[in-house]
Amino acid sequence: MNLASSTTSAGATGPSWVLVVAAVLVSGLLLAGPALRRRYPVAWWLLLGFPVAAFRVMQTWRPLMAGCGLAVSRRPALTVVSGLVGNGAPPPQPRVPRRGLIRPTSSGFVLLARLLPGQVPEDFVKAAPAMAEDWQVHAVRVTSWKPGVVRIVASASDPLAAPRIPKQRGPGHLLRVAVGVLETGSAWVVDLRRVPHWLIVGATRSGKSTLINALVAGFAPQHVALIGIDCKGGMELSLYEPRLSALATNREQAVRLLAALVDLTLDRMSVCRAAHVRNVWGLPDKERPVPVVVIVDEIAELFLVASRSEKDEAHAAGTALIRLAQLGAALGVFLVVAGQRVGSDLGPGVTALRAQLGGRVCHRVADPGTAEMALGDLNPDALKAAQAITPEQAGTAVLAAGDGWERARSHLITEAEAEAVAAEYAHLTPVLSELHVEAP
Repeated sequence: MNLASSTTSAGATGPSWVLVVAAVLVSGLLLAGPALRRRYPVAWWLLLGFPVAAFRVMQTWRPLMAGCGLAVSRRPALTVVSGLVGNGAPPPQPRVPRRGLIRPTSSGFVLLARLLPGQVPEDFVKAAPAMAEDWQVHAVRVTSWKPGVVRIVASASDPLAAPRIPKQRGPGHLLRVAVGVLETGSAWVVDLRRVPHWLIVGATRSGKSTLINALVAGFAPQHVALIGIDCKGGMELSLYEPRLSALATNREQAVRLLAALVDLTLDRMSVCRAAHVRNVWGLPDKERPVPVVVIVDEIAELFLVASRSEKDEAHAAGTALIRLAQLGAALGVFLVVAGQRVGSDLGPGVTALRAQLGGRVCHRVADPGTAEMALGDLNPDALKAAQAITPEQAGTAVLAAGDGWERARSHLITEAEAEAVAAEYAHLTPVLSELHVEAP
């Protein structure tokens, strides 16, 4: 009798202790929540924020789908009405899109949803604001995952409000630089091996120069040659001259430098052909030429013309840039072309060059034509998002490539910081004798 009582008491005590410990842990997390959120936002989100958000999604999924018109009746309307009149049975629950597992990210969550027959991804895109409201998150983005499935990404807070990325230690991956943060909370990475040529546009104080600073600071520790073309007298890129293998500060110099770069590219083509490889990455490490990153600041200065001689220079510069864009990716020559205003009025060469620049970054711009030139041929939704950037959102941009688009914000790196990094790694500057062209 006593043994049975003891066993019962022990069995009752076990679960009660578990409940007490769980209650203490939950209370501790709730009390420490504000401090934890400030100092360790990712830990706070995974421990507290995500479980609450996942519960909201599970609770609201069916009524949300019905309210947004994404639910489908299981029976034709007349059959339902006749059934109700006949025996008073409750109406059948409508079918809703099937939801996948809710997986946490560092600042939100992601899930997949399978479309019902007759639905298209645009139906879910229209419902994104309602999802954000019901789930009490900052924003929801819906993209196509594969036929019949959409990917829903929720951001609990605005990661673009104060972008924070870990400082890069050492050279990192060759031709790969983390420059900011995406709207999803992931790092914004510019990878020239994946997307070799970029067009960056933005008005004054929009964040364009900050992004170039981040690129220079990221590439400076790497074994790459940085080439500058700044036809505004070198006011911007001359700050980094200790780390530049060549710098052109006017259009005449730029034409000669670009012609030399084309010749360098053709020489590399001959090397690859002799070695029976398709690109420089197929060459042995000791024989592979150093990658070259060409940064062109204010592209309009290369194309604006006021006389016949200037027209010939502009045509030569545009032709050389187009050839570099066409041939460079396989031969280790990459373009980063930036400008405040880029439009078809600068000439047909700009449009032809734009077609070769697969990566696009559009900050706030002063005229819609520049945004159209940067994003209009890739994605109309990206164009709308770029035109919605306000002057208060300095650094915020829309970036697009062939596989989609994202909102992002570059990490704040001042000119002084980028200049200091360029000076620190000046000893890594490759000497490319073929680019030192004497003036005629």
